[in-house]
Amino acid sequence: MAQIAFLGTGLLGGAFAEAAAKRGDQVSAWNRTPDKAQALAPFGVKPAATPADAVRGAARVHLVLKDDAVVDEVIAALRPALSADAVIVDHTTTLPALTAQRAERLRAEGVRYLHCPVFMGPPAARKAVGSMLACGPKALFDSVQPELAKMTGKIEYLGERTDLAAVNKLFGNAMIIGLSGLMADILTIAQGSDVPAEDAIKLLGLLDLNAMVAGRGGNMAKGNFTATFELAMARKDVRLMLEACGNRPLGVLPGLAARMDQLIAAGHGDKDPSVLAIDAARRP
Repeated sequence: MAQIAFLGTGLLGGAFAEAAAKRGDQVSAWNRTPDKAQALAPFGVKPAATPADAVRGAARVHLVLKDDAVVDEVIAALRPALSADAVIVDHTTTLPALTAQRAERLRAEGVRYLHCPVFMGPPAARKAVGSMLACGPKALFDSVQPELAKMTGKIEYLGERTDLAAVNKLFGNAMIIGLSGLMADILTIAQGSDVPAEDAIKLLGLLDLNAMVAGRGGNMAKGNFTATFELAMARKDVRLMLEACGNRPLGVLPGLAARMDQLIAAGHGDKDPSVLAIDAARRP
C-alpha cells in the first residue's frame, strides 16, 4: 500500500485523490482552500495543513495545480519535507519552456520529477479512464509506470525531452477548446436558422473527424495545399455562416474569416483551405 500525496484538490485533483484512496493507497491531500481537502476525508484521505505536511513520508507526490507560478510556489513549500527518493508527478498544464527549465533545475538539485499532464475530467479520474502523457528520465518513468497506469486508461511515454508532454497537452487542449468554440458557433447558426440545437449536433456525427485530422491535417503538416476545395469558395461559405447568425455573438468564425481574407489578398484564394497553415508549415 503506497503512501502518496495530492497537492491541488480541485475538481480533477480531488477526483484523483478519492480514486487513489479507494484503491487502498494511504493518501494525504493539501489545497490552498482547506475545505476542498477536508471534503475528501470521508473517502479516507488525510487533509494536510501545508504542502510540507502533505508530502512527509510520501513515495509519490502528485501536483494538480493552476499554472507554472503555483507549481513553483508549491514545490518550494513542500521541499523541506520531501523524501530523497520521492517522485514528484506533475499533472499541471504548463508552458513548455518553463516546464523544461523546472525539470532541469530540479534534476540539478537531485529532485526526481516527471511531467504527466492528462486528458480526463473528474468522472474519468474516478474511473481511471482517459489518457495520461509522460516525459522525463526513462528509468524514473519505468519505476512509477505501474502505479501511474492505475490512474488512467492509457499512458503515453513521450521520451526524455522534458517539455514534450507540456507541448502535446497544448495540442490536445487546443483541439478541445477550438472544437468547443466551433460547435458554439454552429449552434448559433442553428439558432439563427430556427433549427433545434440537438439536430445541429446530430449532423456533426456524420463527419469523420479522425479522417479529417489524418488526411487534411497530414497535408497541412507537410505543407501540401493542393486544392480539393478552394479557399475563395470556403470564404464564401463562411460569409453565409456569418450572415445566418445575424448579430448574435460568435467565438471562432469572425477570426477565421479575417485570416482567410488575408490569405486571399496574398494570392492564395485558389489553394485548399488547409493553406490556413501556410505560416505554421514553413520550416525555420
